[in-house]
Amino acid sequence: MADDTNQTADGDTGADVGHDLEAERTTAPMSDYGMREVGIGLVVALLGLAVAFGIPLLAV
Repeated sequence: MADDTNQTADGDTGADVGHDLEAERTTAPMSDYGMREVGIGLVVALLGLAVAFGIPLLAV
């Protein structure tokens, strides 16, 4: 059976490239957001819904 570890001879993996291996694990989103960003997201979502459903309904 094939070896599926994807490791090179020295034990280095592609996941290590460009990352600080000593830092604690972090996940996104890392920055805080406020009501302004929530409002912008809501407007973008409403515009997307209008395009996705409004234009096809007008074409009927």
